[in-house]
Amino acid sequence: MVVLCYPKCTTCQKAIRWLEGRGIAYTYRDIKEEHPTYEELKEWYGRSGLPLKRFFNTSGLQYKALGLKDKLPGMSEEEQLRLLAADGMLVKRPLLVAERGVFPGFREAEWEKILG
Repeated sequence: MVVLCYPKCTTCQKAIRWLEGRGIAYTYRDIKEEHPTYEELKEWYGRSGLPLKRFFNTSGLQYKALGLKDKLPGMSEEEQLRLLAADGMLVKRPLLVAERGVFPGFREAEWEKILG
């Protein structure tokens, strides 16, 4: 299991504390230093069963600076995945990549169901 996080993100910090508090083993990956590749994102998106928009950090500075709220609807799936792969800060975090699936964002009840 891999958890992609940004060290300064308080939601990521909360998710890591949650995992450690339950003794759940994971591999930590800094999303800014080692951002997901196009191939990884394409696979994870397919495994998740979620809309691609859920993989975007819609409250992030980059998302807003690039005006993605208005641009995403007109972009192809490939263009969106390539955009996400170009900048890890655009990716919703933490991003949990587990055997049971791929889950962007920390929702305690959802993680409990998956990992508990």
